[in-house]
Amino acid sequence: MSKQILVLPGDGIGPEIMAEAVKVLQLANDKYSLGFELSFDELGGAAVDKYGVPLADETLERARAADAILLGAVGGPKWDKIDPAIRPERGLLKIRSQLGLFANLRPAILYPQLADASSLKPEVVAGLDILIVRELTGGIYFGQPRENRVLESGERHAYDTLPYSESEIRRIAQVGFDMARVRGKKLCSVDKANVLASSQLWRTVVEEVAKDYPDIELSHMYVDNAAMQLVRAPKQFDVMVTDNMFGDILSDEASMLTGSIGMLPSASLDANNKGMYEPCHGSAPDIAGKGIANPLATILSVSMMLRYSFNQGAAADAIELAVSKVLDQGLRTGDIFSAGMTQVGTAGMGDAVVEALRSL
Repeated sequence: MSKQILVLPGDGIGPEIMAEAVKVLQLANDKYSLGFELSFDELGGAAVDKYGVPLADETLERARAADAILLGAVGGPKWDKIDPAIRPERGLLKIRSQLGLFANLRPAILYPQLADASSLKPEVVAGLDILIVRELTGGIYFGQPRENRVLESGERHAYDTLPYSESEIRRIAQVGFDMARVRGKKLCSVDKANVLASSQLWRTVVEEVAKDYPDIELSHMYVDNAAMQLVRAPKQFDVMVTDNMFGDILSDEASMLTGSIGMLPSASLDANNKGMYEPCHGSAPDIAGKGIANPLATILSVSMMLRYSFNQGAAADAIELAVSKVLDQGLRTGDIFSAGMTQVGTAGMGDAVVEALRSL
């Protein structure tokens, strides 16, 4: 029986980078006889334009029926002034929540060819390989109540709520420990337990889960210190596990250690490893339509999809090797370009990865 993959290109540079990722996926499908069938739909601003909402009910049902989802990016200034209830980002949050995609895996790996593109000195980041495990369906992005209002005094006032339940913390902690077990057996849990009640519960539950993983070295770090340590000595980390908002911020910070956020893929998984795969970067509307966006994060998200949702390690390894070979050739999009390299556009980079994969 064929496996169904739903492709959601999204907004901004989403369609451009997705076109390249689909070329790589289709070649892998043929080369390794994977039996995938692709279908396409809209999410985010493109869905608002087509359906009037950022995630149509029929699109959500197609996502439920699919074996995996490949997403580009959502949002842009075109939709900044519409009703907040139908902003593009609401569609992204809804699909994560409705599909139970609670575990977000964000690897920050520095390809040796890009050591000079990192914002830190090569000797600080050479060999960097961090995995950030971010809780994705709880916390402040989903918490209720939330409100933006005007007080009787006439002053504008807003608040959000940061809730976490024991079960939500336990399951993401288990993912963090499981990931650490197959990597370097080190897990750093990041919180703000000196201030936040939710973080105090977070730390307590993580400590409880740790009893089931005696082979894993657990440490705790406040989020402000973790942010500092990522730029001071990032290679001290192997796996980091943290809440939704902290994970969002720290993974973007970590992206700059690798040379560009255009290099960072991600996987958002449910309890059965069904997932949605997307680059960590946004829709970059300022460069949309120019053909200069870096498609490698999306292509590497395809690799993660093959590895985590379909257990196709050989095909995933081949895509990652193809990316490495292209970087060996000196090909660079603008975000990772340096002197002596050859600058290419979005399609040029995608074509190069396809050719490298075909040659393996």
